[in-house]
Amino acid sequence: PEKFQAVFKAAKSMGLHRVAHAGEEGPPAYIWQALDVLDIERIDHGVRCLEDPALVRRLVDDRIPLTVCPFSNVALKVFSQLSEHNLGRLLKAGLSVTINSDDPAYFGGYLSENLIGTLSSLDLTAQDALLLERNAVAAVLLYGPTKAVPAQGSGSVVAC
Repeated sequence: PEKFQAVFKAAKSMGLHRVAHAGEEGPPAYIWQALDVLDIERIDHGVRCLEDPALVRRLVDDRIPLTVCPFSNVALKVFSQLSEHNLGRLLKAGLSVTINSDDPAYFGGYLSENLIGTLSSLDLTAQDALLLERNAVAAVLLYGPTKAVPAQGSGSVVAC
């Protein structure tokens, strides 16, 4: 990440959003570097954060979203099968997790397949699905228009 620090600093000074891939195949230290060196707003992947309790606390406290891509995690052997994915543990830890696709033509599975496959493989509930989608709306990086995320339990459905 140090190689890109100047670029990320310039992006921030221009009001641009900053996101980095970290903590999928690489160790939790890469997530720390993305946070502290690149000053990112969102982590793509981040599934290895659970290996570092202090990192989990930081991600929770700072509400840094993790855009998790379960199908690609399995394809890249981060997890040997979908039923072993740690997404449920990420949610239980209070992390702002979303389910996403990652290069669907290569890894297979668009967003809906990732969501349905992961929910069923991990025995997650409808409430978990709603939380994942609320997290996704909150994690959207928009310029200009304001997004509103309904309060938990309001029963409202949102779309961006």
